[in-house]
Amino acid sequence: MTFEPELRISNLRIRFCLITVSLGFLIFAIGAKPNWFGWDRSPVVGFVQISVFLFGLALICAGGYVGLSALWGNEERSIIADIGSRLVGTGYVIAVFTGMADVFGLGTQPLPNVPYFGPWQAAGVLIGQLTIAVGFLMIIPYRFHWKNIRK
Repeated sequence: MTFEPELRISNLRIRFCLITVSLGFLIFAIGAKPNWFGWDRSPVVGFVQISVFLFGLALICAGGYVGLSALWGNEERSIIADIGSRLVGTGYVIAVFTGMADVFGLGTQPLPNVPYFGPWQAAGVLIGQLTIAVGFLMIIPYRFHWKNIRK
């Protein structure tokens, strides 16, 4: 008798997730702390630096969503997981709009000046990242399947 689990997890999706999240983390680190890589940076955090770390955050969100969704296999996702996926998207929107507040005309610096990434924008991006983390925790399938255990 062969053991055949009902739950199918796609290895290709898991690999895609790990590569995308790793690449996203590298790009996020380059945008957030370029001096870690020995690259010269200006004394202020500018538009390009904000754009780069937000792009890295987008890759982290996309890869994490694909990977955690793959863990559900053929099973129907719960309502909590659906809410979690929406929280990931909402957290990213919060991070983008607070990070780019000066570019959108909502920040303290008008657009002809250099965008300034101040403490309020940093707090907003952090709130967005915490929302993304809560969303990821809600997507994880916590249910343990006793019927898939070999006897």
